[in-house]
Amino acid sequence: MTSAPWPAPFAATPLDATVTIPASKSLTNRYLVLAAVADGVCRLRAPLASRDSDLMIQALRALGAGIQEVPGSGPVPDLVVTPIPAGHCVDASVDCGLAGTVMRFVPPLAALLSGEVTFDGDPAARVRPMAPIVAALAGLGVKVSDGADGLMPFTVHGTGTVRGGHVAIDAGGSSQFVSAILLVAARFTQGLHLEHTGESVPSVDHISMTVQVLRSLGVTVDDSTPKHWIVAPGPIAAFDVVLEQDLSNAGPFLAAALASRGTVRIPNWPLNTTQVGDKWREILPQFGATVSLDDGVLTVTGGPEILGVDIADTSELAPSTAALCALATGPSRLRGIAHLRGHETDRLAALVAEINALGGNAVETPDGLIINPAPLHGGVFHSYEDHRMATAGAIIGLAVPGVTVEDIATTAKTMPAFPQMWADMVAQTTVTEA
Repeated sequence: MTSAPWPAPFAATPLDATVTIPASKSLTNRYLVLAAVADGVCRLRAPLASRDSDLMIQALRALGAGIQEVPGSGPVPDLVVTPIPAGHCVDASVDCGLAGTVMRFVPPLAALLSGEVTFDGDPAARVRPMAPIVAALAGLGVKVSDGADGLMPFTVHGTGTVRGGHVAIDAGGSSQFVSAILLVAARFTQGLHLEHTGESVPSVDHISMTVQVLRSLGVTVDDSTPKHWIVAPGPIAAFDVVLEQDLSNAGPFLAAALASRGTVRIPNWPLNTTQVGDKWREILPQFGATVSLDDGVLTVTGGPEILGVDIADTSELAPSTAALCALATGPSRLRGIAHLRGHETDRLAALVAEINALGGNAVETPDGLIINPAPLHGGVFHSYEDHRMATAGAIIGLAVPGVTVEDIATTAKTMPAFPQMWADMVAQTTVTEA
């Protein structure tokens, strides 16, 4: 469901704000999948409540997991997950929406059950690449009908077991193809030896996250050889975990410090984390910001100008990074992000179109973007049903009056409260009316 056009708040004065971010979508959905195949009841404390996590919960319930909301210590209920019973038979349809973690992570899980599970999603999801998942399942002896074009819809025909062993795929389109197979590989009869046949895998930090989470639950994973992951068969330990806040979703709020020449603080920032969003501590100083982490509070203060940058491998952080590039006083280049063409939308084409529509100067390269300084003006910033496009428009709107985001409701994918959180942040400024 789309929303009415949203006038992006303009920061007339520097911000002086403190913002608390909801839980990580990447961690929430990984732990949900693992809870469904764990060897006991699991509890996720302070998980993310969003469309993507709701779709994952619905998918796992359809496959036979018991998931109950119980009161937690914060505003979001905890989740208690009873794993899918051994030998469970299923005949189900899974609505993936536009959630990459659902459409990629759940089919290998469905292969462990007896029965047929059909996967489909939003119209925009039907063009997102799925061929490596289909190929991996076929290589593991799992029948998949339809999906020959590497797209949804398709049906997984499970027999109750997956033999495992060696399988080779090209995961160059998304790290999720690797994580998807790794998450349930310990439940394969022979474990798994997954080999990536392409040149490189994008967003390797997300694979590292998957590996570290698996190891924390007693799963043996050998990733010592580049492009190879070997998972030993065995149990996945039951767990009780507190979810970290989403550091990628923190990005727009941190970028707001630079766009407004002000300061934004985010408490409870982890000192050690597997999240790719921790890269903000490396990225923002290159734009001229001052960044510090003291007593768990990450503080970002914008400089007198936003400097141009040359940065590689920003992954899902790229839309917010590109928004800052559009506001910079020097030229910028973002490299190593060709895989963003296969995300919720073709993010590279979308960013070029929307930045240029506001008077900017952005062009695509084979693996990224070049964004040169140009005076921006107000106008409509389209979201393309992509939450990170919507938040990129909000960042630009802080510094450029008259920007309207076409569909801010798409932020519900990972952060339903974003519009109110953004308005509350903008209300916190360094200047107090007398």
